[in-house]
Amino acid sequence: MIEVVRPGPLATVQDLGRHGRAHLGVPSSGAADTRAHRLANRLVGNPESAAEVELTLGGAALRFHRPAWVAVTGAPVPVRVDGLSYGTNAPCHVPEDALVEFGTPRSGLRSYLSVRGGVVVDDVLGSRSTDLLSGLGPAPLSSGDRLAMGATKGLGDILVDVAPVPSIPETPVLRIIAGPRDDWFTDDALTTLTSASYVVSPDSNRVGVRLDGPPLNRVRDGELHSEGMVTGSLQVPPSGMPIIFLADHPTTGGYPVVAVLASCAVADAAQLRPGQSVRFRL
Repeated sequence: MIEVVRPGPLATVQDLGRHGRAHLGVPSSGAADTRAHRLANRLVGNPESAAEVELTLGGAALRFHRPAWVAVTGAPVPVRVDGLSYGTNAPCHVPEDALVEFGTPRSGLRSYLSVRGGVVVDDVLGSRSTDLLSGLGPAPLSSGDRLAMGATKGLGDILVDVAPVPSIPETPVLRIIAGPRDDWFTDDALTTLTSASYVVSPDSNRVGVRLDGPPLNRVRDGELHSEGMVTGSLQVPPSGMPIIFLADHPTTGGYPVVAVLASCAVADAAQLRPGQSVRFRL
């Protein structure tokens, strides 16, 4: 078992999400940064779909009551195993009864802890993910919680010493695709969006990244009927301030979507932290 000594600001169990149920109002949820999640599992020989622990701004401490192989990816958080420092993006052996502690990442927001064999919690609608919007899946981790580790028989070999991963840029530039409702905005709205710098609001979470900056002005009054929403949508409420939808976003929404992130940019958006600047490029 893994004992949660302290969870840090927010620690949840995540896999690749519960897909195929949006028409029933069930969000996909899952890891906010799927790129980091997949890498962490590959480093310890797990299937990419195995459940992991997603840490927000580090700060956690976990005690392993049996030996395990682990890997930490995503935001580069300091890792200590019984006081000894270890790097991220690499497999690490944790002895029995060792305490694994996480500091605050130098950049980025979310780090991913994979355990060889995966983290075992109850499956809810095809996924082990915690969904903070709907309440599906296990509750966010608390001190005293215990997590089971899965069986390792039949898993792939651990073949990588360290994975080369690019650093998280100070001001990311996120690629976007215009629409589907860019016609609800002035002709210069996309120019404003792609020429200005926006700042991440402290009100951001796994549902969405709220941005402060030049407003995107509409040319149409009224509101849309609710329509389907996808991860990476830039929804614009009446304030004109865009919101980037992340993993726990609602399945429908009534505010117009001026643009959608290219799929390769969603992981970068998931690492945006409050106060950080971000730019967009068509």
